[in-house]
Amino acid sequence: MSLVPSAVESSPVAERSRYRARSGARWLILGLYLLGAVALTARLWIDPASRAQIGDPEDVDLFAWFMRYAATAVSHGHLPALFTTAMNAPRGINVMWNTSFLLPSVLLSPVTLLLGPQVSLDIALTLGFAGSAASMFWVLSRWGAGIWPAAFGGAVYGFSSALVNSSIGHYHMQFAVLPPLIVDAALRIVTGRGRPVRTGAWLGLLTGAQVFIGEELLTLTAVACLLLIVVVAVGQPRSVPGRLRGAALGLGAAAAVALVISGYALWEQLRGPLGQRGSPWITSAFTSHPADLVSPSGSMLLHTGASAAGAVSASSPLPEYLAYLGWPLIVVLLAAAVRYWRDPRVRATAVTFAVLELFSFGGGAGVFMPWRWLDGLPILSQVLPDRFPIVADGAAAAVLAFSLDLARSAAPERSGWARRNWPFAVAVLALVPLIPLPLSAGQAPPVPAGWQTAFARLHLAANAPVLVVPVPYSHQPEVLRWQADTGEPRSFMGGWFVGPDLNGQATVEYFGPYDCSVTARYLDELGTGSLTRTTDIPRPEINVALAYWRPAAIVAVTGPRSPLGRVMTELFGRPSIRAGQVLAWRR
Repeated sequence: MSLVPSAVESSPVAERSRYRARSGARWLILGLYLLGAVALTARLWIDPASRAQIGDPEDVDLFAWFMRYAATAVSHGHLPALFTTAMNAPRGINVMWNTSFLLPSVLLSPVTLLLGPQVSLDIALTLGFAGSAASMFWVLSRWGAGIWPAAFGGAVYGFSSALVNSSIGHYHMQFAVLPPLIVDAALRIVTGRGRPVRTGAWLGLLTGAQVFIGEELLTLTAVACLLLIVVVAVGQPRSVPGRLRGAALGLGAAAAVALVISGYALWEQLRGPLGQRGSPWITSAFTSHPADLVSPSGSMLLHTGASAAGAVSASSPLPEYLAYLGWPLIVVLLAAAVRYWRDPRVRATAVTFAVLELFSFGGGAGVFMPWRWLDGLPILSQVLPDRFPIVADGAAAAVLAFSLDLARSAAPERSGWARRNWPFAVAVLALVPLIPLPLSAGQAPPVPAGWQTAFARLHLAANAPVLVVPVPYSHQPEVLRWQADTGEPRSFMGGWFVGPDLNGQATVEYFGPYDCSVTARYLDELGTGSLTRTTDIPRPEINVALAYWRPAAIVAVTGPRSPLGRVMTELFGRPSIRAGQVLAWRR
């Protein structure tokens, strides 16, 4: 006979049962996130090595190139160099000024080496959706949201229109796994919920890691963090003085750890070769419009022909069309903010959401547009405002989760199932317009017949620079894809990159002297057929460009009787090698 009363004896058993139920629910939610991510990328997984997203081939090929670049370095036993002449030889590029996606590229190097860069990109996309949802779910649960309200919030963030459209080619923006964790760590430091040094070290680790995923997303996250902290401080002014010391200690620890991790890379970016100033983009052209909040693009399940056409014809391309939330969710968020305004979590996240959405509209000409007062500041001047919805959707997810939890808790314990769970029915209806379609996918540019044979027969030294025709640039990036798939050539002229001009101003695709651009454009126009005359050869410009580039070989994807083939033969003589669709000349 037990000496413990039955009521007391059953308490640990009941507690273990509840723990198992909660644990099972969490694993179910994470499984659903992963299932949703696989469904969203399913058209890529039909043939993961050779199918890519449709809509932004330039950026997809660029990220494939960076995947190969990192994997090649890892295969030689070292990390990727932060300055390289593998692209845009002989001037090279500063990797940190470009969307190099270094951390995921290094971690996925074994996959890239075994299965190819596109498989690595597919994995990154899938983990970006599921991981972003999971990190938001974990953070919301940590701040008091129930399991299922937090699950809704995680889905809103991880599968938002902002991340779906970013996934068309902006991997560094779509892989938004760390921002919720960064915000969580910063808030725990300033609110005194975490141990300052330990939590600060964790924040520094996350921040340093995000530097090597995407610096712009880190900047957006920092802005969201600062906004949230200010709103919390304004709502609880009496608690601020007592938390200053702990906050300073924690943030100092975070800065120290982040600098240990990323300090050298940031130094190379700012003080190393090919440093630049300003932005290569007209940032004021990359803004959201209020109508974008309620007009679905063609990537959403529920859309009209007019709304899809409006998104495509917007001033920014579809990967920049990020603000959509839909009328139902906006109404629910507004009603929740009004109803639960007294809850500090709802109040802080609702205000943060509203301000971030205003930031996405840019500075404009009106004095009431808050971004106008910030876009001239260092670092912020390079941010594209239309990307603020990525972090704004995180704030919206928090408002929804906390208000769902409060609404459900308000119902009496013994009330009926329908009375306790009606908030979830409302949330489901509000989220239906946000259901995305699977990503469109098509065949990536195949490697030309004879490509690898030609390079094998050239017997080039390691990292020997090659002039490849077509000369790659942002609107003709196929060479980057061919190099990513085969590893050849190790170094080439041109490319799709950001770098400084002669005055240090950031620009796109500065190949060197003016004659280099003239030569590249002339050869590309011959190759595409837009230029058919072969008599007006700009020989002086070509000679200057060749003297600057000093290629070890010239490789052209063309036939000997094409306009390009005839000009190349006239310039360089009979090809040294002919293989499939490729002509090659040793220099």
